[in-house]
Amino acid sequence: MRDFRLLWCHGSLSRPWGTKSMALAETALKMGLSMEGPDFSDLDDPDSRVARLTSILAEDDRPAILAGSSMGGYVAAAASMTADVTGLFLLAPAFYLPGYAVHVFSNLPGPATVIHGWNDDVVPVDNAIRFARTHKAALHVLADGHRLENSTAELCALFARFLASATAPDAPGRP
Repeated sequence: MRDFRLLWCHGSLSRPWGTKSMALAETALKMGLSMEGPDFSDLDDPDSRVARLTSILAEDDRPAILAGSSMGGYVAAAASMTADVTGLFLLAPAFYLPGYAVHVFSNLPGPATVIHGWNDDVVPVDNAIRFARTHKAALHVLADGHRLENSTAELCALFARFLASATAPDAPGRP
């Protein structure tokens, strides 16, 4: 397997290593990938987080795979527009919300997977549908809320499938 860098971008009010991210990190480890979890909790502004992530990505020349939840999903997608990113795995991403600078995403990597809850009361599911339709991203909408806390096993299965696709030698967007 080619050497990839896997980074987790946590949400607005969370920390890097919660239940969800730990489960995803364990899934990645079974596939030979170690997941990093930069701490953005000192930054309230999503676009300041994008700048920090872009800086972190610039410190390493390996292609990155980004995963993120809520604001972290936005941060991952926005940073991927200007960095060497191989794929995006986005959970309830905070797209098209007031106070976020990027509303038109371009130059996104493939593959991209978006997972959202039908009962999300923080970010409307329609925002995820709009993003997935626009960018031809895989979309999974689950019977869950914003935190997707009742879907951990399904998230891990989808993450494993995504990682297999993103690290394949013939993955979309790979040389």
